[in-house]
Amino acid sequence: MTQPSTSIPPHVAIIGGGPAGLMAAEVLSQAGIKVDLYDGMPSVGRKFLLAGVGGMNITHSEAYPAFLSRYAERAPQIAPLLRSFGADALCQWIHELGIETFVGSSGRVFPTDMKAAPLLRAWLKRLRDNGVVIHTRHRWLGWNSEGKLEVSSREGQKTLSPDATLLALGGGSWSRLGSDGAWMLALENQGVGLAPLQPSNCGFEVQVWSELMVSKFAGAPLKNIAIGLNDDIPRLGECVITATGIEGSLIYALSAPIREAINVHGSATIHIDLLPGRPVDKIQAALSKPRGSRSVSKHLHSQLGIDGVKAALLRELTPASSFADPALLARAIKALPLTLVKARPLDEAISSAGGVLFESMDERLMLKQLPGVFCAGEMLDWEAPTGGYLLTACFASGRAAGMGMVEWMQSKG
Repeated sequence: MTQPSTSIPPHVAIIGGGPAGLMAAEVLSQAGIKVDLYDGMPSVGRKFLLAGVGGMNITHSEAYPAFLSRYAERAPQIAPLLRSFGADALCQWIHELGIETFVGSSGRVFPTDMKAAPLLRAWLKRLRDNGVVIHTRHRWLGWNSEGKLEVSSREGQKTLSPDATLLALGGGSWSRLGSDGAWMLALENQGVGLAPLQPSNCGFEVQVWSELMVSKFAGAPLKNIAIGLNDDIPRLGECVITATGIEGSLIYALSAPIREAINVHGSATIHIDLLPGRPVDKIQAALSKPRGSRSVSKHLHSQLGIDGVKAALLRELTPASSFADPALLARAIKALPLTLVKARPLDEAISSAGGVLFESMDERLMLKQLPGVFCAGEMLDWEAPTGGYLLTACFASGRAAGMGMVEWMQSKG
């Protein structure tokens, strides 16, 4: 008669309760592995929930080649993660949680009720039903001299000795929600290769706005414009004037090249097309019409519909002499130069660039310097624009790390 097995199932610790950590917990628990998940905040998924305020954009429906291109120079490293668990697989996974989705007019994918909380509740229930134990208000401190994990809690400091560890601690933005980048020092001390954390999907500052721009137009939206950087094709969209510069979706989409240009040259000049639907010769022809006793401002409004913040920005960034020359003014309207000198602080950014280098990990996302320690999510060195790309890669990397942990522990056993 075969005796029942008395072997103890493997035990893992996951540090971080965002999408990457939770997805790894699901993979591991389904493989029969005991999972303890630790998060420094009072509840898990706090950044995930805040990202869902105003509409939970979970992923994007665009074709895979275009989707993958959003990860820029890290596309080769993100590709295997998305091939295993891309946008379609993520949507199917959401549907299995009982949450329906729809594709918006922009191609973004949302839960039907547009909310993150029902999805998170259903997910946490499934994880707990699978035996995942979640420990909140437990902050990871690093490793002790014996290589064991140190965690602080309200009950005091704890020492953990799991069979494997996943670090899914987020990037460096939104520190009030737990993503403070404090883990960088612990990994640096272990010889792990890191790229400095930098703001991504962020606003930028100008040298100085005039008092009029600050007092009257800070917070004003710039709609139906296009912005280009260098010789790239201008992107259509909208953004917002701030007291210190400019921010919003169109700026976020260009934040990586703007930031890198500032890093290299000390500033970056973007060109704003105030009337992307009208060619420069048509604009010049409209401006050349007699204006009689009307002011230039009224002429701009009546001929081209330029007023409000667009007119103010044109005045701010164009030499006064150009307003007497229809050709010069038309060119300014089509390519208004705005010089940006620095990104807004990292803690204000939607996401961060930098973190653990892919070159520091193997194909299972295990650190080469620390066998048995895996990393996933935004703490890895990649970035992407908003639109569902950030979340998709976090989910995909968490799943890949979870599968890598299962494979590694099986190979050891």
